Amino acid sequence: MTDLTIPATRPANPRFSSGPCAKFPEYDLNLLSDAPLGRSHRAAVGKAKLAEAIDKTREVLGVPADYRIGIVPASDTGAVEMAMWTMLGARPVEMLAWESFGEGWVTDAVKQLKLDATVRKADYGQIVDFAEVDFNKDVVFTWNGTTSGVRVANGDAIPADREGLTICDATSAAFAMDLPWDKLDVVTFSWQKVLGGEAAHGMLILSPRAVERLESFTPDRPLPKIFRLTKGGKLIEGIFRGETINTPSMLAVEDYLAALNWAQKIGGLQGLIARADANAKAVRDFIADKDWIADLAADPATASTTSVCLKFTDPAIKDGASFAKAVAKRLEKEGVALDAGAYRDAPAGLRIWCGSTVEAADVAALMPWIEYAYRAELAAQ
Repeated sequence: MTDLTIPATRPANPRFSSGPCAKFPEYDLNLLSDAPLGRSHRAAVGKAKLAEAIDKTREVLGVPADYRIGIVPASDTGAVEMAMWTMLGARPVEMLAWESFGEGWVTDAVKQLKLDATVRKADYGQIVDFAEVDFNKDVVFTWNGTTSGVRVANGDAIPADREGLTICDATSAAFAMDLPWDKLDVVTFSWQKVLGGEAAHGMLILSPRAVERLESFTPDRPLPKIFRLTKGGKLIEGIFRGETINTPSMLAVEDYLAALNWAQKIGGLQGLIARADANAKAVRDFIADKDWIADLAADPATASTTSVCLKFTDPAIKDGASFAKAVAKRLEKEGVALDAGAYRDAPAGLRIWCGSTVEAADVAALMPWIEYAYRAELAAQ
């Protein structure tokens, strides 16, 4: 390809947004025809759909039988804050942050909950040293930095005999990465990430240790109705059987079920992981020999396989932020990559969603277009 030659191949699906993410291949609105629209979620048919969503989540993710799974309001944000507001304060707390959403949980803990928390931070593209974390405290962290392109490599640094709880925001990791359930006490995610479901609903997964905390600790703060997980000192078990706190969208539930059915069809969790890995590899194979673009992730061991963040490194670029926005705008105008710009709080660059619903052929087809857009914007400076 000469400098400004338009690539011959276009991605069949240009949707590379990091949330809501692309629908799975073969998606069709007819898959939602069994949704019990106009019916109460408390009717037998509604309860059955919600229970099926919980059961299939357990099957696909391999969640242990003694962990509770609940569908909660307000997406992943609601699930994380529900855990923080109900559980934190019983023990000292450590907050870990290396991207914007983790920073948000720090703000909630320190400024809203007024906790005297130890805060550990790392720059975008890096991750905190888990060897320094005191897991006898409650620890809150993201597994995958959606806005920074880095992830926890594994759970080896989390001790099995920890005294504190681990509260993990796994919204851009669940279904695309192995999560060590024995090392995680609270796990949250939302439907619109790796499975490309619809927004507004969150998932809250609790270990027996987390349930014990809920039943033995009463926080000294008001709890809104949508945060309350206990009544009379006992877990409200109905929440974890599909008796949701507020009214869910049965259309969104049906959409999630369709995605879970697809996940099972392609081999379950390992099939999903393999697809995300292949997508991320297509990006990294392309940039490996380029001197004008690089992975934001500093260490390949902690590089994300879902939210792959890239930075432009050519010293000839005059204004990095404006340049990156112009490249993203050009990709969108060409119809080859929608919503591919870096997150607003992150360093300037691109963010290519490589989650499991994306096709590797589309990622590979996008790469020459990124080079074309880069060279076109460089010439236009």
